[in-house]
Amino acid sequence: MSALQKIAEIEAEMARTQRNKATMGHLGLLKARLAKLRRELIEPKGGGGGAGEGFDVAKTGDARIGFVGFPSVGKSTLLTNLAGVYSEVAAYEFTTLTTVPGVIRYKGAKIQLLDLPGIIEGAKDGKGRGKQVIAVARTCGLIFIVLDVLKPLQHKRLIEHELEGFGIRLNKTPPNIVFRKKEKGGINLQQMVPQSELDADVVKTILAEYKIHNADITLRYDATPEDLIDVVEGNRVYIPCIYVLNKIDQISIEELDIIHKVPHTVPISAHHKWNFDDLLEKMWEYLNLVRIYTKPKGQLPDYRSPVVLRSGNTSIEDFCNKLHRTIIKEFKYAIVWGTSVKYQPQKVGKDHILQDEDVVQIVKK
Repeated sequence: MSALQKIAEIEAEMARTQRNKATMGHLGLLKARLAKLRRELIEPKGGGGGAGEGFDVAKTGDARIGFVGFPSVGKSTLLTNLAGVYSEVAAYEFTTLTTVPGVIRYKGAKIQLLDLPGIIEGAKDGKGRGKQVIAVARTCGLIFIVLDVLKPLQHKRLIEHELEGFGIRLNKTPPNIVFRKKEKGGINLQQMVPQSELDADVVKTILAEYKIHNADITLRYDATPEDLIDVVEGNRVYIPCIYVLNKIDQISIEELDIIHKVPHTVPISAHHKWNFDDLLEKMWEYLNLVRIYTKPKGQLPDYRSPVVLRSGNTSIEDFCNKLHRTIIKEFKYAIVWGTSVKYQPQKVGKDHILQDEDVVQIVKK
């Protein structure tokens, strides 16, 4: 029996099973089996096959954004109008068959935009080119889910379901669960707060499916079986996401007011170039990038081309490595102007954390 048939069978059984205290362990086991089968589909056993044509796009710039959506919702038009890249546009479905990269400069940062081909239902099960599309989507720093404003909800649910099946978690933080394997001593479960779904039996059942019989687990919040499976699998990526509702020229002002209140959403019209500034502003907020300006000794700071760092990796050492790998070996101290220091300027060491739009001068040994 193929993996796809097994997945279908397990999903059918989960739909049939009633949710109550008695069936929690059984449902947890089914969810774990499902996650393992899906992983096999994403990473097939044996030698790696050749990459799909047009999917091995080199990473350039400071961040990468993937455009995901169903065929003909206006992804290509949006990319063309944002980046001035010509992605083949036509009024029929499945026009774009390979990844089309474009680059925009925004607030001094170079941001790579990828128009990923239309995802179809069942992409996570290997149908269409969906598998390669989502493999590229996993490497992005932000995902734009482009939706047609006339049929947004069913599309949104389907795309989220496909991405979830591939281990991509949208607008979520990693589960606050401590999981450590050990040599002996059985399963040791600690619960910091009362659990509504996980108890010792359910946890043991899920871990037994992964052949783990000795581990320390600490649950720091009310977790679900899915959260535990995510931690055990360990191959999940947590990516911020913006829902781009296209074709707003086809709806009324009242409908637009309602749409505007939905979280993580930006209504636009790619064809008429409406509301692009709002989209770019939100994109910048979600990418969470930090710009650092360099200042050579005795010269003015260079405000034209900042060094762009990812939030979370903004120490002086990260800044040096971004400039060149050898700088940190000769590093003596840095002089910083900006919001991250108390005095202007201030001498700091390599562990100092920088903030957006700081000015840095490196002093070598």
